[in-house]
Amino acid sequence: MAGGNWSPNDMPVLPGLYMNFVAAAGNAIEPGARGIVVAPVKAHWGPVGEFVEVSDEAAIKELYSEDETGGATAFTTLYLTLLGGPRTLLAYRIASDAASPATASISNTNTTPEAALRLTAKYPGDRGNGFNVTITDSLAVPGTKELKLYEGTKLLRTISIGTGDVEAAGQAINDDEGNKWIVASKLADGVLADVSGLALSGGDSGISGISNADYVAALAAFEGQEFHVLTLDGVTDAALQSSVVAWTKRVRSEGKGIIVILGGSATDDKAADAVSKAVARSAGFNYEGIVNVGSGATLADKKYSSAQVAAWVAGLIAGQSLSQSTTYAESPFDDVTRRWTRSEQEQAIRGGVFLLIHDGRKVKALRGVNSLVTLQLGQNKSWKKIRAIRVMDAINSDLQRTAEDVYIGKVNNTTEGRLALIGACKEYLRTLAQSNVIEGVGYDVILDPTYYGSAPAITPESDQVFLRWNARITDVMEQIFGTFFVQ
Repeated sequence: MAGGNWSPNDMPVLPGLYMNFVAAAGNAIEPGARGIVVAPVKAHWGPVGEFVEVSDEAAIKELYSEDETGGATAFTTLYLTLLGGPRTLLAYRIASDAASPATASISNTNTTPEAALRLTAKYPGDRGNGFNVTITDSLAVPGTKELKLYEGTKLLRTISIGTGDVEAAGQAINDDEGNKWIVASKLADGVLADVSGLALSGGDSGISGISNADYVAALAAFEGQEFHVLTLDGVTDAALQSSVVAWTKRVRSEGKGIIVILGGSATDDKAADAVSKAVARSAGFNYEGIVNVGSGATLADKKYSSAQVAAWVAGLIAGQSLSQSTTYAESPFDDVTRRWTRSEQEQAIRGGVFLLIHDGRKVKALRGVNSLVTLQLGQNKSWKKIRAIRVMDAINSDLQRTAEDVYIGKVNNTTEGRLALIGACKEYLRTLAQSNVIEGVGYDVILDPTYYGSAPAITPESDQVFLRWNARITDVMEQIFGTFFVQ
């Protein structure tokens, strides 16, 4: 899908809708549903290099396990993201080349026994090393055997394997819809021997060898996936964050409207100079597509760094409608790991830091700002607001989708065709106005007078259309000023 920014001095080559946002500066376009979070995670279980939708805490435990020893991050990252309330959460497990599944081999009953059936954990990871199997005669159906799969002492599944014939047993294991843990492969003919507590071994989660290159490789996979918010799994490595920021700037310039949520370490969150560290981090990012979380938080006596809290912020942003703001959004946390003073809070807002505060009753977001500190050419203060960026991204995405589906390559570039396109664009803006996303008056779409009119400065090519949009993005009340006259 081609799109992104455009310049009259360097015109794009690919067909597509290209949109520049500049400060004040038949087929209707329907607003698309938004709110998808992507989170790379490290885990002892689950598919590697695949996008998996996670809907609740039980799904996290089933898909990735809640074991966070050895550097696993899946449970915390996904749990905090879900607490934020995204419409959709996609997990993406990363692992090094060392990742491997646990296995065990079962012999046959031949005169000279040999390995006949290999059991392999469904996913790479240390969790598989906790599996063990028992094959015995079935008490329920005499003359048949059953395989019992345990995780430690917990029975996960009982599978009937008939008479124990290797091929039939393997097929029964693989065809069992309730079996989510092991895969069988035939090694030799025969009848399976009885075993008791045969342990699977050799599983490796591939966590210790994960490098920044693995995260960068994941980013490449993310480019082909539809999503709107990205959070890392508590990673604070400065070099990796720089790579993520550079990648975000590139894909946003190419039309992929995403917001990335980053944060700092627990040590930095609680340091005496925590304010300057958080502000410096934002200054390094200095981009409207990056939100820098500056507060660590506690929940149920567990402390989370600001880089981990970033997962909750990602869920919060993705779960809101375009007419909502993160300012003063209530959080599930019990407290923050460091309470910033009023002057520090002011410094944080000016410095592009997304802060959580405890107001004496609850923990809430202070102000919905991104890390943009220095405005670029064509930007105004709206670019510092998370809500404004989400609205611009949504407009760009909706227009691009409809332009590709309905207009590009399908509608003649005639006066009638251009009028149809403008009519659809105006109808789209009307729906945004009805949703209070933009002001209900003063919005318009016209042919750009620079390219059209009695004496255009530039004459468009026969396949080009240049539009000019005017709309005022609404905001929420964040500051209320009053003067109270006492008589």
